[in-house]
Amino acid sequence: MTRTPVAPAPAPEAAAPVTDRLRTALRSVAIVSCLPYIALKTAWISGSRLGIPAGSSLLDHRTSMAVANGASVLMDSAVVVIALLLTQAWGRRVPAWLLALPMWVATGLLLPIMTGYPLQLLVQVLGGKTVNKGDAGRPFLDEWVFGVVYTGFIVQGLALGTLFALYARDRWGHLWQGTLRELPDSPTAPALRAAAVAASLLALVPGALHLLWATGSTAGLNEGRIQERTSGSAVLEAVFALFVVAAVAGILLLAFRRNSALPLWVPLVLAWGGSGATACWGGWMSIASLSDVDDLADQPTAAMVLIYAVQMLVGTLVMTLGAYFLVERSAANRPAGRRA
Repeated sequence: MTRTPVAPAPAPEAAAPVTDRLRTALRSVAIVSCLPYIALKTAWISGSRLGIPAGSSLLDHRTSMAVANGASVLMDSAVVVIALLLTQAWGRRVPAWLLALPMWVATGLLLPIMTGYPLQLLVQVLGGKTVNKGDAGRPFLDEWVFGVVYTGFIVQGLALGTLFALYARDRWGHLWQGTLRELPDSPTAPALRAAAVAASLLALVPGALHLLWATGSTAGLNEGRIQERTSGSAVLEAVFALFVVAAVAGILLLAFRRNSALPLWVPLVLAWGGSGATACWGGWMSIASLSDVDDLADQPTAAMVLIYAVQMLVGTLVMTLGAYFLVERSAANRPAGRRA
C-alpha cells in the first residue's frame, strides 16, 4: 500500500524573515516619530517662536530654554541610536547594562506620557478642564504643540517598547520563564525582602502625596502649581501614584514569591515600568522645579523637593533590586556558551 508522503513541518527559522521585517518597520517608525520633536526643538534653539504664543513664560528665560532644548534634542536623538542597537547584529554584543540603563530611562520618561496624555484627552472630551496655562494665566504653548509632540512620544514608546520586547525575548528570555512558585531558594532572599519592604515604606510618601494632589488637595504645592491645577493635571498625578504602586507591587511579588502561580514576567514588568516612571519623572521634575525662576510663586516648596527626591530613591532602589535578581538568576541558570 502506497503511503502519501507527509510534508515536513516548517523550520523554526521560517518565521525569522517575518520578524526581521517587523523589526525593520518598527525601527523606521521609531526614528521618524522623533523628527517632529527634534525639528521643533531645533527651531526654538535657532530663535523661532513657532508654537510659542506671545507672553509665554518660555520667552522670559531664553538662555536656560536654549540649554534645556539642546538637552532634549540629545535625549530624543538617543532613541535613534537605541532603535538601531535593537535591530542590528552588533547590538547583541553590547554589554547588558549599556542597553538596559538608557532603555529603562526611556521607558520611565515615556510611560507616563503614553498613559497620561490619552487620559487627559478623555477628560477633555467628557468636559473636564485641561487648558494649559503658565504663570499668572499666561499661555505656555499653543495647544497643537502638545498634540504633535505627545503623539510622537506615544508612537516612539510603542515602537521602541516592541523592539525591546523582541530583543529581550531573544537575548534574555530564559531569565523570566516559569512562575514565581518555581523560583529556587536563594541565600540572598532575606536581603531582597528587607530591601523591598524598605522601598515600599519609602514609596508611601510620594504615593500618598500624588494621590492627595490627584483628589484636589493642595498640601505642599507652590502657588504656581495651585493656580495651574486642572482636571488634566489631577489625572497626571493619579498616573504618577499608579506607577509608584506598580513599582512596589513588582518588587514585593519578587521578594515574597511563595506558592504563587503568577508568571515571573509580570512582576518584572511592573518593577521595570513602575521604577522607571517613578525615578525618571522624579528626576525630571526636580530639574524643572529647581531651575531659575523669577516668580516666588514658582519656587518649589520643601515638600515638592522632598517628594521628587524620594521618588528618585525609590525608583532607583527598585530597579537595582530587580537588576540584582536577574543577575543572580542569570549566573545560576545561564545556558552553556550563552552570555547575558
